Amino acid sequence: MATDAGLDPRLVECAHACFDLAREGDAERLGAMLDRGVPVDLTDPSGNTLLMLAAYHGQAGVVSVLLERGADVNRLNDRGQSPIAGAVFKGEDTVVWLLMDAGADLDLGSPSARETALLFGRGELIS
Repeated sequence: MATDAGLDPRLVECAHACFDLAREGDAERLGAMLDRGVPVDLTDPSGNTLLMLAAYHGQAGVVSVLLERGADVNRLNDRGQSPIAGAVFKGEDTVVWLLMDAGADLDLGSPSARETALLFGRGELIS
């Protein structure tokens, strides 16, 4: 979703609601919206996916729902950041473990999750 211009306002409202649900941790409502056809890898204007937002905000339940529905665990945002690097930066242990179990690449992105862990003294999260 690069821009809202020219899009059906109802679709824009739905997308904004999904991003809010991902950030706020409402896994049940977001899951229902995904089941009704919202793309699991929906992105905001900065390239952040629902998974990126949920991971960064420590929403393990939402992360699980997204992973169960096939979210791309290694998709980078427009700044080259990965969901797992955001979770490492925020110290979200459970989210980091969920993403690692789903195959997140610790060396993907800039800075990578591995670099972020070393930079912020959180190496135990990825070991």
